[in-house]
Amino acid sequence: MKHSITTKKEAWLHAVRLRTLPLALASIFAGSILAAYYGIFRWEILILASLTTIFLQILSNLSNDYGDTVHGADSQEREGPVRAVQSGLITLSEMKRAMYLFGMLSFISGISLIYLALNDWILFSVFLGLGILAIWASISYTSGGNPYGYLGLGDLSVFLFFGILGVAGTYFLHGLELNWPIFLIGGSLGCFSTAVLNINNIRDIESDQKAGKRSIPVRIGRKAAVNYNWILIIGGYVLLMIFCLSTGTYSGLLSIIALAVMIPIGMGVQKAKNPKETDPFLKKMALSTLLWVILLGVGLLLF
Repeated sequence: MKHSITTKKEAWLHAVRLRTLPLALASIFAGSILAAYYGIFRWEILILASLTTIFLQILSNLSNDYGDTVHGADSQEREGPVRAVQSGLITLSEMKRAMYLFGMLSFISGISLIYLALNDWILFSVFLGLGILAIWASISYTSGGNPYGYLGLGDLSVFLFFGILGVAGTYFLHGLELNWPIFLIGGSLGCFSTAVLNINNIRDIESDQKAGKRSIPVRIGRKAAVNYNWILIIGGYVLLMIFCLSTGTYSGLLSIIALAVMIPIGMGVQKAKNPKETDPFLKKMALSTLLWVILLGVGLLLF
């Protein structure tokens, strides 16, 4: 499962983890799809929100690489893909400088986004606070003296930032309005995004135990974590159905097609006997979540 890294360029590419960006953008796309459906879509908001999210996700990935190395979760015993600092090609100080860079880029992009979208200083301050909180969350997941990812709070953070806040916040920036059904889609996407993290943590359960990382699977055990994974997948579709039935937007049910992909993923995670067998389902769950968003958009906007 581990991939050897021989050059600094490869090490940085591993640290950035480009494969995580589609999932990070899913909430921006979902919020923008809903904005288009309700007639308040703005292209400049989509572009700046996407850019800000990309910077934040890269910051989170770099911080995760840095923090897990410092705290020991990225030891040689870890079964997942090798990390950049662990490889020895990138020093801790170099990684920290890269974190500062992407932290500043996300702040500048985020400021530009809310300045363009908002003309009220109270709202501007609220979203500025949320943006700073997002930067803090990206850095503090595995970095710092008391990283919340090691306390089992990563799931809550993903549910909020990749789901509720990501979707509702993006929608609000488009048209400065909120409808309660938006939170149902945010919750649905939050469930699927959390399932991605849960599969990651199921894969790393043994190495996380040794490093003192108290993720949900470490706390409740693999069998319960697999059941939790099913709850997240099913819960996401329950929230989708409530959204469609309560708003009369039955065309949004087109995204149920993605369930045909997510069920085999859940079964695969359940049957996997080791981290190597679990790892492929991490990427598949991320891509199926993006597929769900695309199908939702096709259903809402074309039918």
